Amino acid sequence: MLASRLPGILPPMTEQEAIETATIHSISSAGFQVENWMQRPFRAPHHTASAVALVGGGSQPKPGEISLAHQGVLFLDELPEFDRKVLEVLREPIESGKITISRAANQAEFPSRFQLVAAMNPCPCGYLGQARCYCTEEQVRRYRGKISGPLLDRIDMLMEVPAVDKKLLRPKPDDVPPESSEVVRQRVIQARQIQLERASKANASLQHKELEVFCTLSDQDFQLVENAISRFGLSARAYHRILKVARTIADLAGSSTIQTVHLTEAIGYRRLDTAN
Repeated sequence: MLASRLPGILPPMTEQEAIETATIHSISSAGFQVENWMQRPFRAPHHTASAVALVGGGSQPKPGEISLAHQGVLFLDELPEFDRKVLEVLREPIESGKITISRAANQAEFPSRFQLVAAMNPCPCGYLGQARCYCTEEQVRRYRGKISGPLLDRIDMLMEVPAVDKKLLRPKPDDVPPESSEVVRQRVIQARQIQLERASKANASLQHKELEVFCTLSDQDFQLVENAISRFGLSARAYHRILKVARTIADLAGSSTIQTVHLTEAIGYRRLDTAN
């Protein structure tokens, strides 16, 4: 449910983004639906999807789910249930934002710059830590081992979603109502505008040299990151992603610089990676 709401808080599409998306869908099997014009796509393929269905292919190459999700959201539910070889083909397009399909007769390149959202249970039965969980440590290890380290390394934020609090099911009259998607979206639009004015691109697209310019840290905060890298065994890629996330958190908070609280939150989103 949370994943399906994500397109509702993303910034409106530009005309160029809408044209790109419409063009991709127009050559797909289903074609482009006019009512979807200027709507960010949301794709949720079943875990039985093949590599061709996910990245595209065929004798006459057609775009797959990752291209049909271009400028939108690709949601992979029950992530460990996907074939591991299928998941591994995501690594390159996540980095490059495009996928090249080569066949004997021709070669096709499709854009695939999508927002990846994935969900999984903590263990095969889904009740890890509760009395009714029957999974052994070995079963949990094999289950989580279906997701490779290099793929996890390319995911910016890893979060554990706790069980629903019963109090939330029956809110009290004096409880503060939650923010609507429209309120959150306005904050996201403002943060995106800050990014475009600062670097002419979103934080996610910043290159290594640009991180040195736009994601500067104080000596104290740099020491904090170094300690996190050493303690959790984070890679250089994870370090760069921490900086991008921290910069985005700061933008959402309206801060011109990355503060310790922003950096600490960004580091916290990587810790589940090390626990797996």
